[in-house]
Amino acid sequence: MNSDNDAPCVSLKTLPKMRLDKFLCKSTDNTRAESIGLIESGQVRVNGLVIVTPQTQVHENNSIMLAGHRLVARPSRYIMLHKPLDTLCSNVDGDYPSVMNYINVDRAEDLHITGRLDADTTGLLLLTDDGRWSFNIINPKFHCEKTYRVTLRDPIDKGDIDELVSRFELGLQLQGEKSLTLPAKLEVITPHQVLLTLSEGRYHQVKRMFFTVGNRVVGLHRQQVGELSLDVELSEWRYLTADEISAFNC
Repeated sequence: MNSDNDAPCVSLKTLPKMRLDKFLCKSTDNTRAESIGLIESGQVRVNGLVIVTPQTQVHENNSIMLAGHRLVARPSRYIMLHKPLDTLCSNVDGDYPSVMNYINVDRAEDLHITGRLDADTTGLLLLTDDGRWSFNIINPKFHCEKTYRVTLRDPIDKGDIDELVSRFELGLQLQGEKSLTLPAKLEVITPHQVLLTLSEGRYHQVKRMFFTVGNRVVGLHRQQVGELSLDVELSEWRYLTADEISAFNC
């Protein structure tokens, strides 16, 4: 069983700044609301100055003091989970159980999901408490590719493959969208199964893309994000290595 003791040691000195209230959460046992209250009441000093704005950006190298003690943030955590079917990308249960039920770490409530998957989608899920790191992954301008194995209702005719691949490369006009989708790579594996690689994440994008070309997705599995491939069993998780973490720092 994985534990916090298995997390790789990654220095925050190599990572971007963070909000002051987030820093307090990562260096104390206070909740987000308690951290904001401490800051707004003038109890926190940054490099000798009282800071009352929770959104202030700080770095580990700053001298951040609370009640006369210098705070040191806990290392950020970066987790890969093999998401099972009929689970929610949420921190709490809903119509389906939350994926957080599968992760046994301290302060799991501090983790957030990077690139959510629908309840009926399985595969590679990334969780972290480092907001800047996850931003690099989900922001389309960084072109972080995600590869999905897609199972289709209707078979793809061999004679239609080239045209279909070209349409995905050129971009599709989704219903209700003003702009075409970014170029996507489509690889036909069998008449009913394809690999689709995207560098953006619009609402229900994969399902809507195939609806646009007259087909329907009946199974969806994310198997890769960037250069990171899913390598744990269903419902299992592990910490990313230091090299895997730094590979996403655009």
